[in-house]
Formats: sequence, C-alpha cells, structure tokens
Amino acid sequence: MDRDFDDGFSTYVKQVRPELRRRAFLLCGDWFEADDLTQKTLVKVFLQWPRLDNREKLTGFTRTVMVHIYISERRAARWTREVLADRDPEPAPCDQHPFDHQPLLSALDRLAHRQRATIVLRFWEQLSVREIADVLGCAPATVRSQASRALATLRFLLRRDSPFRSDGGQDLIRS
Repeated sequence: MDRDFDDGFSTYVKQVRPELRRRAFLLCGDWFEADDLTQKTLVKVFLQWPRLDNREKLTGFTRTVMVHIYISERRAARWTREVLADRDPEPAPCDQHPFDHQPLLSALDRLAHRQRATIVLRFWEQLSVREIADVLGCAPATVRSQASRALATLRFLLRRDSPFRSDGGQDLIRS
C-alpha cells in the first residue's frame, strides 16, 4: 500500500491491533471470532480514515465501532446459524487468555450481548457509565440496568456452577 495513500493508517494498525484483538476476545469469547471482529473494525476505521480529524484520539471511536459491529452481528446471528462440528477445524491459537478464569468466561458466554458488552466496557475497559452510554447509543440508566442484571446473572451462574457448593448440588436460587 502506498505510504501517502494510507496517511498513517498502517502505523496506527501496528500500534493498536494487539489491544483491539484482546478487547474483541473479551467481547466474543473466541479467538477466531476476535480476529474477525478486529479485522472488520479496522476495515470500518480505514473507510472513515480520510474524514477523521483528531487521529491521536481514535481509541474511543475504534472501541465504539467494535462494539457496534459485535452487537449488530449478534443480532443478525439470531436468524442465521452455522452447523457446529464436534471439534475445531484447527488447533486453538497459542495466545494466552487475558486471564485464566474459565468459569467466568463460561458465565460471560451466557450473558445477552449488550450485557456482555456493558460488563467488558465497564470492568475491563474501565469506562464510566456516561462513556458506555455513548458507545452503546443508549441512556446512562440503561447502562446501569444492563450492568445490574448482568452482574446478578454472573453471580448466579458462578455460584451455581461452583465446584465448592455447600448445598449438595441443589440450585442456590429457586424460582
């Protein structure tokens, strides 16, 4: 790609791609999907690149693009599903997970997509409620309610699936 044509985009990608990939993994919980989400995000940013004025402060814009792609793809995925095989076609990538808490990853997988995005943005990205509302395009009250519901669900799932349960395997919360 011609250096003048990309106007710094290649340099930007080299700087932010690893962090984007980690953020994408936290959103979708799968390294292969994280690679796809990262690539789609970078394509959208590239298409907007000539119109972006303040290129030093692209983190927020790129994060917003990624979250919007993640949520819109999950919304569309409800209508089309692939048939899953009993094993991956390739071995898993060698990259380490950002943390080694498989029960938490499993519980995150069970959250609604907007709730998962809210939790990732709040607790991993450490954004304020107002910033999350801007990224998700909703009211701060919606962010607070999504976070509250997501945390309650995570607590329930982590307690229920804990190997250290003291109730002999009975559900901790009964309906």
